[in-house]
Amino acid sequence: MLQTRRLPSAAWRCTAQAPTQLYWGRRRWYVARSADNKRGEMDISTIPPERIRNFSIIAHIDHGKSTLADRLLELTGVISKTGKNKQVLDKLKVERERGITVKAQSVSMFYEYKGERYLLNLVDTPGHVDFSYEVSRSLAACQGAILLVDAAQGIQAQTVANFYLAFGQGLEVIPMLNKVDLPTAEPERAAKQIESAFEIEASEILHISAKTGLGVDQVLPAVIEQSPPPPGSLGKPLKALLFDTWYDTYVGVVCLMAVKDGSVRRGDRIVSSHSGTKYEVAEVGVMYPEQTPTTLLQVGQVGYVICNMKSIAEAHVGDTFYQDKHPVEALPGFVPAKSMVFAGVFPIDAGEFDRLNESIQKLTLNDSSVSVHKETSAALGQGWRLGFLGTLHMDVFRQRLEEEYDTNILVTSPTVPYQIKYCDGTSKFIRTPADFPDASYMQDHVEYTMEPFVVATLIFPEKYLGAMLELCTTHRGELQNHTFIDELRVMLKCRLPMAEIVTDFFDKLKSKSQGFASFDYEEAGYDASDLVKMEVLLNGEAVDALAAVMHKSSVVTAGREIAGRLKDVIRRQLFDIIIQTAANGKIVARETVKQLRKNVTAKCYGGDITRKMKLLNKQKEGKKRMKRIGKVELPQEAFLSIMTRSGNGGSGSDS
Repeated sequence: MLQTRRLPSAAWRCTAQAPTQLYWGRRRWYVARSADNKRGEMDISTIPPERIRNFSIIAHIDHGKSTLADRLLELTGVISKTGKNKQVLDKLKVERERGITVKAQSVSMFYEYKGERYLLNLVDTPGHVDFSYEVSRSLAACQGAILLVDAAQGIQAQTVANFYLAFGQGLEVIPMLNKVDLPTAEPERAAKQIESAFEIEASEILHISAKTGLGVDQVLPAVIEQSPPPPGSLGKPLKALLFDTWYDTYVGVVCLMAVKDGSVRRGDRIVSSHSGTKYEVAEVGVMYPEQTPTTLLQVGQVGYVICNMKSIAEAHVGDTFYQDKHPVEALPGFVPAKSMVFAGVFPIDAGEFDRLNESIQKLTLNDSSVSVHKETSAALGQGWRLGFLGTLHMDVFRQRLEEEYDTNILVTSPTVPYQIKYCDGTSKFIRTPADFPDASYMQDHVEYTMEPFVVATLIFPEKYLGAMLELCTTHRGELQNHTFIDELRVMLKCRLPMAEIVTDFFDKLKSKSQGFASFDYEEAGYDASDLVKMEVLLNGEAVDALAAVMHKSSVVTAGREIAGRLKDVIRRQLFDIIIQTAANGKIVARETVKQLRKNVTAKCYGGDITRKMKLLNKQKEGKKRMKRIGKVELPQEAFLSIMTRSGNGGSGSDS
């Protein structure tokens, strides 16, 4: 005999077309309790794979992905229509502060269409190029993708990159024009751009306004009609793809999985293909929008699995899980992310090393694209060399460490990985300037050095073409081609050294184009380059944490700039501090921080001049002795001043 959950009578609503045992209450589905379901978990087993749609929203920054996700959640009743919902799926503090999405979020929705109840799994993805790995992992769990384009801005660089990313994974792309209600919107021109760039008929493009809700009711029917249902069979053994993880203080590692075959429920024993470790499933469920337990997860569904995985090192994104004693062929997984920017992270207080180490492990579990290697610096002590996909990725990671884990850290200037080709035919990757060989060693043992290059895509109004060409050439860029995507906008492709991208390139791009240019890049291999190591000397002693590898043509300019910045931030002491930058054994620039002088003759009122000279000579001898044994104190501002030249890789709004 069925017993319903105890909820206020006003909260109950039996849905049309829904099975009699499924009820709606407090913004979620509840199943009536029975002997088989004493926990009152949500029951989604009655929805066959044919009525499941897994889709993502992809777009450039500030084209309205998160706002559209808010309207879809309101439309399906996942959240109430309060008029105050903004970036509901952007759950991180850094996302709300910066107004951008940095972490893909999954949410499940129920929708009635033509008398049938559908289960829709939405994945909201980031829009910045630095988080493209997050997008590619999310698309692996989807069969369709909504390509959102701002009707006022038109196609941008990341729009092109995301389209080909989804198209390359075989997803059905559903184009939509957003913000058509704006006075500056030009939907006809934007539709022509989509038609020209992606060969999609303009008549197939939906016109919506995610902010006002105009046309949003057509979005989910389009997803159901155009996006295919997930493949797979319920009769086959369990095969589930792990595509995201995070750490929970109470239950340990939470795994977000896409079930490709079979089903999984509480109490099942599952096995990791990567490690062979067995786990007992403690809970399964869906994000609705928070963790909501269900009776099971079956083929085609996307949800979380808690399986008492206590160690962070046990979770491997891209891993395949299967039922105990029913092994299956492992899924291809994901190509590991290649770190393009490296930076040293050190605790301000050496006693915080262990706590910071644990914090980094937990955060990298949630962001698997970050590579971690331990490092020791003579100036900063023990720390880590972390690899990121870009400078904004690095800055967001730093902010999350400080805000979510209350850490006090120092981050060194970012560098890119270089390659050394030795005369004996061997090669070596250099991730930190400390590992770069000295000039004397290079003459005898190194054949040539190589640096990473990228192919950059710039989209901007035609009137800025001259400024963009100048920007690329001054940053050692090699122009490849440029095409007009319509009568007003140009798409320029340029081959650039990665080291130029992580400096102030993005800031100059926005400045020269008055904010109208967009930028995206992809890896383009390594090329030979004339690289040198520039060291910073303080009173003749090298500071390894301030060393940098750069192209020979940039040494003089960068050396003078760094010396000038350090002069402004290093505090005066009781002896002269000589700041020098050197490359290839030669001094490039020099600055001097003048010593503080105590007035030792203040108490000499008149008398013979020899009294004063004796005191001054004694002070001079003391200054010389102090300079020999004195140590220069480097404040944190010294490292931050070097980093300001790197910029933040560009930020933007994603709401």
